[in-house]
Amino acid sequence: MDIKIEKIQPSDFEEIYRMIREFADFQNALERVSVTVDRMIEQKDFIFGYVARDAFNQIVGYTNYSILYYSWVGKSIYLDDLYVRPSFRGKGIGKKLMNKVFEIARKEKCNRVRWQVSNWNSKAIEFYKKIGARIDDTELNGDMIFIDS
Repeated sequence: MDIKIEKIQPSDFEEIYRMIREFADFQNALERVSVTVDRMIEQKDFIFGYVARDAFNQIVGYTNYSILYYSWVGKSIYLDDLYVRPSFRGKGIGKKLMNKVFEIARKEKCNRVRWQVSNWNSKAIEFYKKIGARIDDTELNGDMIFIDS
């Protein structure tokens, strides 16, 4: 399958927004999505990531991340989303997107890439283990939300 991995551009925001909603729906958490395309445009300087495009130039997956500092390990990438549309899963697209993030981590001299995976998402856990990740099931999320949902 001919897949191109490209840096996210503001022109991609509309389609990425649709995919964010698809991903949230898959997670049974659609009501928690508060971002909008307008907010993405307003905050574009903080959006780092990649899209996967098929032979027809359609976005079939995306990933986004932040570079930050963890007190225990130092400079790291936090991978917020990895999403591939269901009809394109199992074709190596997720691995290509992850490898691109890993490439950026090496280039930026990061010590770690960290992400979350839902404990019920056995296919994702299997995928992450297959690419060599260690899955830690001891941490819980803590959030304080400062925007209207």
